[in-house]
Amino acid sequence: MSIRVLIADDHSMIRTGLRALLKSDPDVTVVGEAGDGRETFRLVEELAPDVVLLDISMPGEDGIQVAKRLKGSFPKVRVLFLTMHEDAGLMREAIQAGAAGYVIKRAEEAEILNAVHAAHRGDLYVHPAMTRAFLEPRPSERRPTGLGGVPLTRREVDILKMLARGHTNRQIAEGLGLSVRTVEGHRAALMGKLGVSSRVELVTYAEENGLL
Repeated sequence: MSIRVLIADDHSMIRTGLRALLKSDPDVTVVGEAGDGRETFRLVEELAPDVVLLDISMPGEDGIQVAKRLKGSFPKVRVLFLTMHEDAGLMREAIQAGAAGYVIKRAEEAEILNAVHAAHRGDLYVHPAMTRAFLEPRPSERRPTGLGGVPLTRREVDILKMLARGHTNRQIAEGLGLSVRTVEGHRAALMGKLGVSSRVELVTYAEENGLL
C-alpha cells in the first residue's frame, strides 16, 4: 500500500518542491498540504495520513506543539520533522514530542525519501549530521543556577515567561509589540545567558525560579 503523506510547511514553494519530490516515489502518495498548525491538525483528522512531513517554524502553533497534539490525538500517525534548524536542543525536543525523525532541509532528495519510508516502518530517523549530537548524553551541567546568579532584563523575563507558557515567537511579538526578529534575538540571548539549548530547559528554568 502507498504511504500517505501530508506536507505541513508555511512556505508554498517548499510545499510545491516536496510534493514534486514525493510524487517521484511510486510508493508515496501526497494526500494534502497545510500551511499552519491548525490546518495540519484538521487535515490529519480529515485525511488520515500515515506520515506528516512537518516544519518546526510554523505560524500559530510551532511544529513541536503540533507534534505533541498529534501524538496525543492520533498516536498511529508518524511525524517526521523537516527543518532548517541544525540544533541539537531542538532535535531532542522534537524526539521528546514523539517525532519519528529529524531531517534538515539541505538533505539530499534521496535522504528525505528514505526518512519517509523509515518513519512509516516505525523506525527513528535522524539526519547524519545530527547523529552525534543525538547520541551524546544531555549535559546536566548546563542547568541554570537561578535568577539571582544570572542578570536578566525585564524584557527578557517577560519573554521567558511567555516562552515557558508555550507561546510562539510570533505570538510573543504581537503580545509585546515587538518584531519577530527582535523576539528571536532576545530568545537567543536568553539561551546564551542561561546556558541552555532548548525550550524544555527554558521551561525548567522558569519553573525552578517561580516564573510560572
